[in-house]
Amino acid sequence: MDISAYMVDVGQQARVAAAAVARSSTAVRNAALLAMAEALDASRDALKTANLKDLENARASGLDPAMLDRLELTPARIDTMIEGLRQVASLPDPIGEITGMSYRPSGIQVGKMRVPLGVVGIIYESRPNVTVEAASLCLKSGNATILRGGSESLSSNQAIAQCIAEGLNKAGLPETAVQVVKTRDREAVGQMITMPEYVDVIVPRGGKGLIERVSRDARVPVIKHLDGVCHVYVDSHADPEKALNIAVNAKTQRYGTCNTMETLLVDGEIAADILPLLASGFDAKGVELRGCERTRDCLPNVAKAIDDDWHAEYLAPVLAIRVVDGLDEAIAHINTYSSKHTDAIVTENYTRARRFLTEVDSSSVMINASTRFADGFEYGLGAEIGISTDKLHARGPVGLEGLTSQKYVVFGDGHIRS
Repeated sequence: MDISAYMVDVGQQARVAAAAVARSSTAVRNAALLAMAEALDASRDALKTANLKDLENARASGLDPAMLDRLELTPARIDTMIEGLRQVASLPDPIGEITGMSYRPSGIQVGKMRVPLGVVGIIYESRPNVTVEAASLCLKSGNATILRGGSESLSSNQAIAQCIAEGLNKAGLPETAVQVVKTRDREAVGQMITMPEYVDVIVPRGGKGLIERVSRDARVPVIKHLDGVCHVYVDSHADPEKALNIAVNAKTQRYGTCNTMETLLVDGEIAADILPLLASGFDAKGVELRGCERTRDCLPNVAKAIDDDWHAEYLAPVLAIRVVDGLDEAIAHINTYSSKHTDAIVTENYTRARRFLTEVDSSSVMINASTRFADGFEYGLGAEIGISTDKLHARGPVGLEGLTSQKYVVFGDGHIRS
């Protein structure tokens, strides 16, 4: 296969399809999503057969157990994909919404209309269910999309792509509105991220290596986050029970997610009293603790933390703990070491909470809540395409609105400028 020619053909077809999707009605796009759900339900056997082929190849190539688990399409995961399509179909359509209309002194009316981005390219690894999530969100928000899944899930993704195409066709939309790249060749990624004439934005979902490569080489705007170095700061005015519950949940509810706490900060005024309680809670969950010298004064059995620990995204039952002298030092630590993903304060002091909200420069900042809530579904977005720690154009969980832009619209009645 000539990868360059193939990807140009995919891009050209996506650009044409994007115009058709953008002018389609909400009802048509919802009908396509519901038809995709029906097609997936009717194709369970075909999906399982394709997935077994991927699993066999992955085992033969020595893929680790965690990645094998992410690759597997269980009946429950197929159910979740089907339900996800139905949920996205039920979400409000952001396209065409006009806001901020106002009269200018000249007599014209000026406002903003929400519009699709155009063609969204999404690059991801392992999990074939992402194919459905990405396709549904892009379609609902009026975009065409090019999907490049991991090479280990090619057969599964192509089987899912057939169901997506069936749904699009049934609703009268072009099948090229959602294209799943048909090659394992990594050159396809290089082509995809350097086609600004055909692709309007790239969303990489996967490991740090993938995201670094895309960020470095792309000639197309990228929506991404690199790391999830998230903090919880336990203030001297914290409720001890809240602090214990929030900190333990933020670290142990799931270890391998980007919104899991990796560093715990504790105010020096309460460290001697609260650190033993926190350590007991983490010990019950099997979490390895690494602490600064002041932490180790309170918890002598804790391993010594080094500078690398403050930068670390462990994605494992390991936690760094630092004792700080008050809110100023906590904010300074977070703004130095945080990946600007999600950071939280536990406090009953309103003034300190407000300062934390204002001065911590992260895409999600929380008061008295676990960092694990930093998620599109939990935020009421219905679903998310990923998390962005950039400031342009989307920040935080990226849902339907994050896959759109706005343009100015002007209403006149023969108005001319004098």
